[in-house]
Order: sequence, then structure tokens, then C-alpha cells
Amino acid sequence: MSDSLAAGGAVAGSGEGTRAVRAGLPEPVKYEPTLPGPVFAAHFHLPGEPTGPYTYGRDENPTWTHLERAVGELEAPGQDGVETLVFASGMAAISSVLFSQLRAGDTVVLPSDGYQALPLVRAQLEAYGIEVRTAPTGGDAQLGALDGAKLLWIESPSNPGLDVCDIRRLAEAAHARGALVAVDNTLATPLGQRPLELGADFSVASGTKQLTGHGDVLLGYVTGHAGGPMTAVRRWRKIVGAIPGPMEAWLAHRSISTLQMRVDRQSSTALAVARALRKRPEVTGLRYPGLPDDPSHQVASRQMRRYGCVVSFTLPTRARAERFLDRLRLVDDATSFGGVRSTAERRGRWGGDAVPEGFIRLSVGAEDPEDLVADVLRALEESAR
Repeated sequence: MSDSLAAGGAVAGSGEGTRAVRAGLPEPVKYEPTLPGPVFAAHFHLPGEPTGPYTYGRDENPTWTHLERAVGELEAPGQDGVETLVFASGMAAISSVLFSQLRAGDTVVLPSDGYQALPLVRAQLEAYGIEVRTAPTGGDAQLGALDGAKLLWIESPSNPGLDVCDIRRLAEAAHARGALVAVDNTLATPLGQRPLELGADFSVASGTKQLTGHGDVLLGYVTGHAGGPMTAVRRWRKIVGAIPGPMEAWLAHRSISTLQMRVDRQSSTALAVARALRKRPEVTGLRYPGLPDDPSHQVASRQMRRYGCVVSFTLPTRARAERFLDRLRLVDDATSFGGVRSTAERRGRWGGDAVPEGFIRLSVGAEDPEDLVADVLRALEESAR
């Protein structure tokens, strides 16, 4: 690999903020930018045998390389033999693991309360002759479905219900039965938890969310131990062509430099919002793992370093929830989560989540905490009229 692509990275043993700022950067080159611009190339000069690192734009790109190193340094700092692959979206990353590892006759265990696209994934897996078992995230209920499974898929915290499971316990049980373990780390981010350190084989995430944090990039990634399973994931990406554009990859890498500041601000504000909502009589089913009385707090406090930017709760009726959303001024009525601008939605409008009609998923942004709490409380008051 050329000197210009040698990993600079963070100083060994550095803190998470330093690591995020330095992650994936090449060694300094005089008169060159700190973060090289996006490389737009469908092909590269390739005389002789194709033995170099960059041969064709569907397989590798220098801009991906920097981003993949950056994500790897956050997901598995100090670990050798770990690689990251970036994808066009979170669902592309999810699909790459499931469809590269499973064959007809295999069994996979999915969360029954996971991301609303998982039922579509289940239908496709079953169409390929793969047995799909489901169990809730809470209470480590997936333990009861592991016998004979080839792959365990964990989503913790779950989206949108924010249940948490003991990843290490589940991973140990799955490995004892010969199963691989993948963890959807989207809601936690690598600064919230590191699944590979907890025993998982894959950490998978939608970079569309808090990793990039500005609501302007679609991206996904898979981080795992180099070798057979990750080789299959790479092969799947090549076959399907689910690759990110160089501009998206560059924007994502640029955004990672502020990840620690954003995650810290958003997590602390989310806790303030949750505390304010806890005092409201019309709010039921409030969930935030950072609340000491949340059902998941004990487990979350053992494996998470930050509790995330999402708060979920239920208002009495669909109409009340819609009035609440309409009266918010600092919170956009939009799907997705993790952005610097707060968003919220009545999650039941999509039809894929088993939630009450008045269920709200609120993603806390980077606004001043006092302003955001005041806006939420005012909207609750006005929605009662």
C-alpha cells in the first residue's frame, strides 16, 4: 500500500474524542489535505496483473478505505485482525450479513421487536428455505431459540422499543451452540457500546443515523473479525454491488470527527427530556435506558458507555400523538434518528412495528437542552386542548 494511504489514525490509548477526530486519517503529506477529498473513479490504471489495492470501482475505493479504517478504530480500538466494509445503506449492510452467511436449511434467530424492515427480511429468508425464529429483545428471550441456529441477530437497544439484552451472555450461549452472532449497533453507536468486545462476530449499523448525524447521507457498515465470515460479506458486496458513492463515504468520514461531541450532547439531553416526560401524567410506557428506573437500565449500564439519543413513549390516542407532533416547533416530524436536528414521529404510521397508535419515537438533537425540554412540554400542554 502506498505511503499516502498508510493509516495515521489516533494515538494508541487516546480518548474517544481524540480517536473520533483522528480516526482513519492517513499519515500527513506536505501540502496535501488532512482528509483527502473523495476519489471519483470507476477504474484505475492497471498495467499487468491485477495485484494492487485498487483495480475496479465496485470492489475498492481509497475514500472507502479511509472511512473503513475510521469505523474500525471506533468499533474495535486496539484489536488486531478486524476489518470494516462500508455499504450503500444500513439495510444493504444488514442484508450482506444475513444472506452471505445463511443457506437453505439453516436457522436464524431474529428479534421480534426489531427494526420495522425485519419482517420483510424474514419473508425473503423464508422464501430461500431458511428457518426464521423470533423472540423479544428484553429478558434475553432469544436464548430460548438458539438450539440448531446458524446465526443470532441481536438488536440492542431495540428500535423503536429501546429494550436491551445482555449481549455477552447471548453471544456466549450462541457460540456454545456453534452459531455466529451479529449485533445491530445503530442506536448505540460505537461510542455507546462495542459489540465485538462483548463477544459478537459482527457489528452492523446504519451510518445514516447518528454516526454521520446530519440527515444527509445514506450509509451502512459491517465490522468483524477478518477471515471466512467477513470474506463472505465482502464477496456479497461485490456480487450485489451495494456500494456507497465516494461523496457519501467522504461526508461520513468528515462527520465522524464530531461524533463524540454529538453523542455526548444528544445523550445528556435525551436523559433530560426523559426525566421531564416522566413527570407527565398523559405519558405512559416511557423508555430510555439511561433512566435508573428503566427496565433495561441494569443491563445497559454494564455494557453501554452512553445510552443514546432516542426516547420512546406513548400518548393516550393517535389523535393526541398527532396533535403533539404538530405543535412541536424545534422537532421535525420525520422518520430516522440520530441527527443534530431533533425529530419525532408516530411510529405506528408505518405499520411495521407492534406499537400502540399513540407511540412516539423522539430523536434528540443538538439543540440547547432547556429549549428542547420546553418545546416538548409546551407541545404536550397544547395537544391536550
